[in-house]
Amino acid sequence: RPCAMMVPNYALIAEIRLYSFGYSDAKVIGTKATMALKLSSEQLSPQRHYDFGMRGLNALLVAGGNGKRSMGDMYPEDVIALRSFMDVNLPKFTSADLPLFQGIMGDLFPGVELPP
Repeated sequence: RPCAMMVPNYALIAEIRLYSFGYSDAKVIGTKATMALKLSSEQLSPQRHYDFGMRGLNALLVAGGNGKRSMGDMYPEDVIALRSFMDVNLPKFTSADLPLFQGIMGDLFPGVELPP
């Protein structure tokens, strides 16, 4: 019997998960999260421990939810999301890939300054 499968819509999944964590700007931040993973998979060096698929997206979203829960309304949502995305991804990147990823995040979150 035939079986049909579809590629999941990562941006929609991210949006729904972020809304469930309490983000009001979840559509924009979810799109940025999926774009960060897409651009990272295209531009960073291939490493066995890099995961830019659904597992990587889930890690970003859970970290974003934890950041929203812990920081609440102390900072804007894009600052919380950027902090969470950096905290999840920076430890796993090689030293050569760090400036590339920071450039990607700077392009996706222009003008956003991280708190100390």
